[in-house]
Amino acid sequence: MAETRLSEHGLFTDLYGLTMMQAYLAEGMTDTAVFTLFVRRLPERRNFLLACGVESVLAYLEQLRLTDDDLGYLRSLETFSSDFLGWLRGFRFTGDVYAVPEGTPVFANEPILEVVAPIAQAQFVETLVINQVHVQTVLASKGARVVAAARGRKVVDFGARRTHGIDAALAAARAFYIAGIDATSNVLAGKRYGIPIAGTMAHSYIQAHSDERDAFRAFAEIFPGTIVLVDTYDTLAGVRRVIELATRTPEEFKVSAVRLDSGDLGALARETRRMLDAARLHGIGIFASSGLDEHEIEALLDAGAPIDGFGVGTGMSVSDDAPALDIAYKLAEYGGEGRTKLSRNKPILPGRKQIFRYENDGKAIADVIGRDGERLDGQPLLRAVMRGGQRTMDAMEDLLSIRKRTAGEIEKLPALVTALTPADPPYPVTVSAALEHHHQKVRNAGQTT
Repeated sequence: MAETRLSEHGLFTDLYGLTMMQAYLAEGMTDTAVFTLFVRRLPERRNFLLACGVESVLAYLEQLRLTDDDLGYLRSLETFSSDFLGWLRGFRFTGDVYAVPEGTPVFANEPILEVVAPIAQAQFVETLVINQVHVQTVLASKGARVVAAARGRKVVDFGARRTHGIDAALAAARAFYIAGIDATSNVLAGKRYGIPIAGTMAHSYIQAHSDERDAFRAFAEIFPGTIVLVDTYDTLAGVRRVIELATRTPEEFKVSAVRLDSGDLGALARETRRMLDAARLHGIGIFASSGLDEHEIEALLDAGAPIDGFGVGTGMSVSDDAPALDIAYKLAEYGGEGRTKLSRNKPILPGRKQIFRYENDGKAIADVIGRDGERLDGQPLLRAVMRGGQRTMDAMEDLLSIRKRTAGEIEKLPALVTALTPADPPYPVTVSAALEHHHQKVRNAGQTT
């Protein structure tokens, strides 16, 4: 969440979250429930997902309150009983949350988080839990692909202006940084999260000057070491002007790179590099933007384009090739009894669960989804991040640590899985014998949600 006042989000729930709450309480259904958040299937163009957004969920749960104004609005609907509205006045989340660490690679049907709380509480928070984990996981997963395509070259998030709203733009910048994106042009995200900020100039700055050369000179004097945008009129003519200024007045005109933002980026980059090197300006790099995504970046680098960094905007900030996940938040246990569904293609693994990741020589080779409390040889991934409505020490991790750990976890994945093409075979995920037995038992009992 973009850290607008969390009190404003008290009613961020679907209507059925409230109507079911009132019904649960009217029926005396106050036992503990387990709800599991997971993705049923990966998008066609994703070999793995990067779990993200748990921090936003925990912040919301800790501060969840309904204001007098919220209650007044609900009263005006003439849908809810006075007893229920009175109960809501003192509403707090008092449950537990188990989650994989942010930045953990996850796969289909694996629990990203599980909420363990009285059923009315756990039901109420469904909408926000899905909303926050969904958007941030989508964007972190896209960002990881762009980082992979760039092969160690600097990547800057340029997407704020076309992201779907301010909250999403801020969440995106954080998710991208976790995924390995180096910086963002979003200044508020830089302030809020401590993410490095970076940027160049717009064409309007060049257009506002009567001469392109004057624009280059003035900006470099004010911001030494800047990147200058050379394609406003004629890209290679712009490069020649940079070369002229850098060779004629090297002490006054210092730039770190030229930016290419249109045309055949590969051909222009090669010619730009040739021109700069011929002028012995080897220290001036080439930065590219203009509708880039992981596939464009991969194609440019495969073709040998001498590009040192990329600005990536819309395609990454809205994850245009896979903008949505089949994500679900489903009841898996109530009152100590497993719950499932019998709907075709929509299974729910009952009870609390754990993911066990198996490694060989430092590489992840397989995951097993087991029951909570099982003792399997793999590394357990889910950990307690909230108890009694308060974050645990396991949830207290700074953003830079998350970023570093994420890079290490991605590095452990097989090369087939981190490639941009579909993994064949996909990363293996199985269900433990104990969980499968429990699932079959619950199915046979005919229990449904």
